[in-house]
Amino acid sequence: MESQSYEISSPPRTRRSLKLLRWAAVLFFAVIFTSHAAGFKASLDRDSVIVGESVTLTLQFNDAQLSGTPNLPVIPGVQVVGTSSSQQNSIGLDGKMTTVQSFAFTLVANQPGDITIPALQMNLNGQRASSPPVKLKVLREDPSSPPPSLATNMAFLWLVFPKKELYVGEAVVGELRLYLRQEVGSINNTQIPQLTGDGFILGKYNQGQQFKRNVGNASFTVIPMPFAATAIKTGPLTIGPVNGSVTLLGGRADFFGRYSQSAQATLAVEARTIQSLPLPVENTPPLFTGAVGSYTMTASVGPTNVATGDPITVRVQISGRGALDAITLPQDKTWDGFKAYPPTSSVEVSDQFGFQGTKTFEQILSPENSDVHELPSFSFSYFDPDVKQFRTLTHPATKLTVRPGGAAVAPVIDAKSGNASSDTPPPQQDIVPIKQRLGTLSKTFAPLITRPVFIVAQATPLLAFLAAFIWRKRADSFANNPRLRRQLQVEATIRTGMENIRQLAAQNKSDEFFAELAHLLQEKLGERLDTSASGITEAVIDEKLRPRGVSDLTLTELHELFQACNLARYAPVKSSHELAAIIPRLESALKKLDEVKA
Repeated sequence: MESQSYEISSPPRTRRSLKLLRWAAVLFFAVIFTSHAAGFKASLDRDSVIVGESVTLTLQFNDAQLSGTPNLPVIPGVQVVGTSSSQQNSIGLDGKMTTVQSFAFTLVANQPGDITIPALQMNLNGQRASSPPVKLKVLREDPSSPPPSLATNMAFLWLVFPKKELYVGEAVVGELRLYLRQEVGSINNTQIPQLTGDGFILGKYNQGQQFKRNVGNASFTVIPMPFAATAIKTGPLTIGPVNGSVTLLGGRADFFGRYSQSAQATLAVEARTIQSLPLPVENTPPLFTGAVGSYTMTASVGPTNVATGDPITVRVQISGRGALDAITLPQDKTWDGFKAYPPTSSVEVSDQFGFQGTKTFEQILSPENSDVHELPSFSFSYFDPDVKQFRTLTHPATKLTVRPGGAAVAPVIDAKSGNASSDTPPPQQDIVPIKQRLGTLSKTFAPLITRPVFIVAQATPLLAFLAAFIWRKRADSFANNPRLRRQLQVEATIRTGMENIRQLAAQNKSDEFFAELAHLLQEKLGERLDTSASGITEAVIDEKLRPRGVSDLTLTELHELFQACNLARYAPVKSSHELAAIIPRLESALKKLDEVKA
């Protein structure tokens, strides 16, 4: 008889199951690769300086440990004069520890012009990572210098705005600068309200790196407070006014940093009018969605050899400078023949204002039939305020190979006849007789249920379930108790900070020592008082701690520590012995703050 073969076809339910498995695999590997990706970013504390001034370049690494300080390439026009490093650990809602390692390079500009710090590339956790290039403008002189008539003031405020005219939707960075004459030893009780503006979205003040400037014939220390500003309507817009005050400390300082003289200075800035221009109406691209700034676009499409219904990932990265959060991709109507799923987006910024960085979009498309041969081109349009015209970035069409969604290859089953036929039936087996002799007896093993290995094997899934249940309960407890979560985060920050502060004292790095000391005090006071740590100043000691019954000895000790931090900005650098002597006082103050009722 000839052999026959039968093909078993997959039912529609099996095809759907295979398609779901392919989707699950795509999502699984996307989550794996995303969760383990490490990266870094480069940022400058100022966008522009004057020849001879210093600027700080910070390299920040997320979830990547470096054994030593990274090497910078030779950058024409600037010179590296110092480096420092820091590390911060934090615990997320899921209980995962996140490590951020930062390296700060102090650069001095020695010639005017536009300087570009090139993109830096490094191997992090076995992956190649790079940072976008950073631009620095070096000026021969300050174009926004205050008038010489203000040189007689001991302290004053000055508002610096980069443009007199800007377009609606354009994002810029301004500065409110506090000028202090060189005779001022330190400051205290600084009260500068937040800027307000009509027609602007204004961000909060950031902490800038102080520098020296001359006004007239007097030398001043400038404390910049940069802020983000975005115009949201056209016409003449107003920023300010601002009225504040500061306590100026001078004279002779004792060992504990207390000055013999003090004076109250009034600070005032008049309102500034900025003209906001509408975007041009002519030559507006049809897919323009309102993006204003300067951008580049990169895109990738894959896989390109798929079956009908398989997922294709379109990944678009918009990099540059502007309001990144407001960028959206246009809904392209030319993607006929594809089923489109809602896109996802993420933003990675390289500056403290969120204006410089990359916004990444990912969208899943699946071809609906095998007649699809390419993914059409897609574009992104924006308005460039520097050249005052619209620009359009286009990614070309991508060739695709789409196969019909056929059945999976099934195994072949052969049906064969017997080798031979016989008329003689098989012999019948007789009934086995009863044994007369039992034969040799052997020892039997203990029942399976009484063996320890079997008991452990059965208990393992139960123990795993209990461990997962307890871990989930603990995660929910952290999520529902933000005070406890913040307390644990602050404790981890203080442990790391105390180790760092001892190293800074041994290395006689006075500025970094007192900066870390002030940071630890702010974090601890912010956690105890349930307020933002960045807004903690010396004033909260008498305003909020004294009403809670904190002892005068503790209040005095905190006052002295804050004053020592303020003094460190202007006083000569202390020796390692003097810095080490402050550490026990800091530990004592932090321990006493634990007694403050949260």
